[in-house]
Formats: sequence, structure tokens, C-alpha cells
Amino acid sequence: MLRTGAEYLAALRDGRRIYYGGERVADVTVHPAFRNTARSFARIYDRKREAEHLGAMSFAEGGEQFTSWFLLPRTRKDLEQRAECHRRVAEWSYGLLGRSPDHVPAFIGGMAMAPELFDANRKGFGRNLIDYFDYLKSRDLFACYLVLTPQGSRDPKMYRDTGTASPALAVVSEDSDGIVVSGLKLLGTSAVFSDEAWIGSLIPLGPDQIQEAVTFAIPINHPGVEIWVRESFELRASNKIDHFFSSQFDESDGVMVFDNVRVPWSRVFCHRDIPLMRDMYFKTPAHVMGNHQSNWRFAEKLKLMVGIAHRACDMAGVINIPAIQQTLGRLAAAEASLLGLMAAQIDQHQSLASGHVHVNRRFLYAALQWCASNYAQVAEEVRSLMGAGPFLLPADTSVFDNPQTRRTFEKYWGLPTASADERYKFIKMAWDLLGSEFAGRHTQYEKFYGGPPHIMDLYSFFNCPWNERRAAIDQIIKDMASADDLTAPQNQAAS
Repeated sequence: MLRTGAEYLAALRDGRRIYYGGERVADVTVHPAFRNTARSFARIYDRKREAEHLGAMSFAEGGEQFTSWFLLPRTRKDLEQRAECHRRVAEWSYGLLGRSPDHVPAFIGGMAMAPELFDANRKGFGRNLIDYFDYLKSRDLFACYLVLTPQGSRDPKMYRDTGTASPALAVVSEDSDGIVVSGLKLLGTSAVFSDEAWIGSLIPLGPDQIQEAVTFAIPINHPGVEIWVRESFELRASNKIDHFFSSQFDESDGVMVFDNVRVPWSRVFCHRDIPLMRDMYFKTPAHVMGNHQSNWRFAEKLKLMVGIAHRACDMAGVINIPAIQQTLGRLAAAEASLLGLMAAQIDQHQSLASGHVHVNRRFLYAALQWCASNYAQVAEEVRSLMGAGPFLLPADTSVFDNPQTRRTFEKYWGLPTASADERYKFIKMAWDLLGSEFAGRHTQYEKFYGGPPHIMDLYSFFNCPWNERRAAIDQIIKDMASADDLTAPQNQAAS
């Protein structure tokens, strides 16, 4: 099934419990904090059905068409199709939707390549996983995930010492039909726009957190589930000229509250198995396949930033200054370096015994670390090239509504390289991406996208072939030890 944007929007009006502050949001498709972003997601569903995109964005299986982000790759060609699918989704959203509909299926699809890992926890959990992946695929559903626990609850001793209950989600009871859970999970990026939620944990759990060792999936409108969201940038975006990106690509972030939520066993994939809670991401291709999508999203955003840098310099008339060209060259080299790492992920792809293939782990983690480490620096570089331009403009687009102010603005703010109107739109667009509160959220988001910086470094540490790197050194030392003739000339001279 390839569902339409209209079908997607209709599914958002399904009785979900979303809270914006103290307000219960009845319908995200019409609420001013969410409606434009909801339509941005709907456009993705519509565009992937268009004739020019259908080949890259879908595949045939069993006589039916499915979206390419559900393709379980067995060949390099499959990996290339998935990559192009991710790239186009990112291009359509300017790389600003970190949890677009192609993200979580890449994670769950990676797990579906190794269902035996789940059966080792409990017979039938592997089948549950495959069935759930097929459920998402057959209905073309949008899934989010929440795989972090509240920060304070990561040390259960804190709560035992004070006699209070931990807010972390945990199993409170179970029977032959399923489990009952209560507590908090985070961080639900795009949760308000999703159909389904995958609930688990990427953070290692201690032996006394066995009740928190549960992974399952539920519909967003499941009874007893609430989503509490952060402040909306879209709500404060008055129009698409002053706030082009924040007015339509604010994917939202939220905390999910569970109040005695019943989950059937068919939707449970891990229960009381602390090692499996993380192994399902790292001992399957889940983590690398999911973050391959993240790399493409970042690359499209980086392309946009590099384009803004060049346009800003051209508009200011400084494009021919050697120092400016050197700065732009560094930005261009950064973009090419990232694209090279991403090409290597496919070129050096890895295989599983099941016959599936996945992107190369080492090059994936190198790219992920590069993105987290360099985004803020690149954004700062581009802002520097913009100079004082963002502070020289009138407050908002009302300057165009008054004939007198419009004439004055057009007379004095124009440049030889751009009209006043074009200059206004460009600078407002660039500042929304790089200098606004919306931009601040993205700077923080990119820095911690895959976890704290030291975690990014450890991914590369654990995936480097250190034995190969040391082999040449060990051989040199061995050769030195056996080269007795090296001391002969010295001994002869002494004699």
C-alpha cells in the first residue's frame, strides 16, 4: 500500500491525547501549533506516489507496491534504492525533519533481518517483530520511537533513598494476555504526527531495573497514553516569508506518559532481558540502517547551508575575494567529505548469514561522528559570511503592506546583485535556519542526535579494525628485533 497524504491526515484525527501546556489538542491537522508541519509530512506521502519518484520510492513484493523505506536489502542495488529514498525525503524537507517517516522503519527493518535474537528472549518474539514490521509496511504507517528514560531515573538509588517512585516506564503487572506498563518515556520527536510508537531503551539498564527491561509497540491513540509536547516554533511563526522553515518543519518533541497501559503479547518484543534491550540495536543492523537515513538527512541540510553561504557572498559582492573563496572551499570540501563517507557505506557494505546486506558500520559511525562534531561550526561559519545582514531588515513583512514604507524599502535596501524584496526573503530564510530559536533547537539536536559526543567517539573506537592497524607496527618491531646486523658497524668501529 502507498497511502496518500489525505489518508495520512485523516489518520491523525483519531482521538489521541496530546497536551500543549494545559490545553488538550483535539486535532493536530488544524491546531496552529502543528497544522503546517502535518501538511509537510502529508506532502511526503503524496510526492512519493508521483510518477517521477515512484521508481525510487517504491518496490514490488508479492504483487503489491510498498514504500522503499520498508525494503529489506539483499543487494547493493537495494541499498542504493533505500539511500535514494532517504535522500529524496530529506531533500523535500530540507533535512529538517529528523524523524521523517523513513527513519524508524530503518531501525525496525534492521531488527527484522535477525529475528532469532528476539526468540532467544522468548519464543515467538521474533515472529512478533516480523509481523509488526509487515503491519507497518502493508499500511504504510508512520512510526516514531521513544528509547530514553527520564534523566533522574537513570540512577534508581536516588529514588530508593528518598522513598519516592521512579518516573521511568516499567511493567507493573502481566498475565496470559499481555503486560501493563506505567511511567514516562522520551524523547518522542514527531510523535504527535505518527501512527505508531516503538518503546524501548538505548541506555544500558542496571540489574535492579529489570521491570524497565521491556520493548513494545503501540498505536499513538492507545488508551492510557498521553503526549506532552514542548513549545511550538510553528505557533509563533507568523508567515512563510519571515519564518519559512519554522512555520512548516517543526516536527515537535514530546514526552509520552503511560497510565496503566495494557499491551498484548503480540506487540511485545523484549521482556525482562536487560542485554537484549541494547543488543537489538547493535547486534542487528538496526542502528546503522537507521542512522544511514540520518546521514542523508544531514547531508541535505548541509547542502542547503553551503548554498546559503555562496548566495550570501554573491549578494554582498565579495565572491571574488580570495579569502572568501577559501572559506567557501572549506565548506564545499566538508560537504564532499560527508558524501564520500556515505558512498563508502554502500560501496563497502556488509552481509548477514540470512542473505541480507547492510551499510558499512565503520563508515556509518565516522559520518555520524562528523555530523555531530561539525554542525555548530559550519552554522557559525555561514552566519559569519552573512555579516550584519539579518539586523538591517525591517521587523516583518508588514513593511510591504504600507505603500510608503514599501517604496522607501525598495529604494534604499536594494543591491546591485539583488532587489530589496529578494534580499529580504533570502536573509529571513537564512536566519530562520541558522540564527533563530528554531535554529538553536537544531544546533542542540544535531550535537546530541546520536548521543553525547563521547558516545559518538566510542562507536568508532569499537568498530575500528585495531588488529589490522597494529599488524604493520608489530611486524616492524619483529623485523627490528631480528636485524642483528644493524649493530655490526658500530661494534666494528669500536674495535
